Amino acid sequence: MRIITGKYKGRRFDIPRTFKARPTTDFAKENIFNVLNGYIDLEGARALDLFAGTGSISLEMLSRGCSQVVSVEADRNHHAFIRQCVERLGAKNAIVVKGDVFKFLKNCHQQFDFIFADPPYALERLPEIPALVLDANLLTEEGVMVMEHGANQDFSQDPRFVEHRAYGSVNFSIFRPTSGEKTVSPLTPTI
Repeated sequence: MRIITGKYKGRRFDIPRTFKARPTTDFAKENIFNVLNGYIDLEGARALDLFAGTGSISLEMLSRGCSQVVSVEADRNHHAFIRQCVERLGAKNAIVVKGDVFKFLKNCHQQFDFIFADPPYALERLPEIPALVLDANLLTEEGVMVMEHGANQDFSQDPRFVEHRAYGSVNFSIFRPTSGEKTVSPLTPTI
């Protein structure tokens, strides 16, 4: 696992072979962060990484200058791995929470500028996640949420959906709290 850019650019972490979590590919990670540059400046942003897995996205957000990164991961071994990576970086602005994401969302009263969610693609409650996050008022008014998911999920009917991006088998849906403004391809007629 490699950090793409920022102050920790090029740092690598070996993921234990026993891990079930699949880190977002470098190709997909680099591309979605490039897209995000048009939506949000991560420098100084408060960020939340739900279903943090290996911590790949959390570490990338720390490297890109987020003022605070909260990572939520239920698996004990994955949680410990993320903490070790954060310690190796010497990052003091990271909070690694071991716990259930759905319980965390119910009890969280902090707002974030950027929220990334990468649940297991087979998770039964996966379709609920954008609404749970957005209805809980966890995003600042100008905040952005990115949801990583499989190709079989379509969030385009959510009024806060902005756009969908796919990189190989990795799909991302982008949301804003009050958007309602979908990004339209120049080839798509508007009415």
